[in-house]
Amino acid sequence: MSPTEADAPEPVDPAVYRLAMGRFANGVAVVSARLRGHDVALTVDSLTSVSLDPLLLLVSLHPEARVLEALEDGSDFGVSVLTSTQRGVAEWLGEVGRPLHDQLGRVSHHRGEVTGTALVDDALAAFECRTVDIREAGDHHLVLGEVVGLEARPTDNRALVHYRGRLGELR
Repeated sequence: MSPTEADAPEPVDPAVYRLAMGRFANGVAVVSARLRGHDVALTVDSLTSVSLDPLLLLVSLHPEARVLEALEDGSDFGVSVLTSTQRGVAEWLGEVGRPLHDQLGRVSHHRGEVTGTALVDDALAAFECRTVDIREAGDHHLVLGEVVGLEARPTDNRALVHYRGRLGELR
């Protein structure tokens, strides 16, 4: 065995990594798009501002997500940042195996003025985006979107957050 091999660190345990990352509080959002004429949406806690010039944001999506399929087909997408009162929306759109049709049937929503993408009503903020790039990154895909529309009205509502595997509110 070479000295380099003997000095190599032990690989990081994915379960411990997941536990550690769970200690980083994230906001909760819904990503929405149109797939073959149907609104599709997904709850995410991986939303990042990337750039102010141009306005870019990034979301991480599982490769089997219908939203990702829609974006790969050229759909614009929306991102709605949820309030603490929208926990039910987050739970519903986070369920695996939801039907393709009428995913937003039980979610109060409206169409964005720029792209026509579905946006959750009364969200803390909502972004309308055009896909700039999609990159594979391990077991997910990173989607870079240019913000072409924005809603951010004054509000006293609290943010819905994901922390240690649970949904809660930012106080």
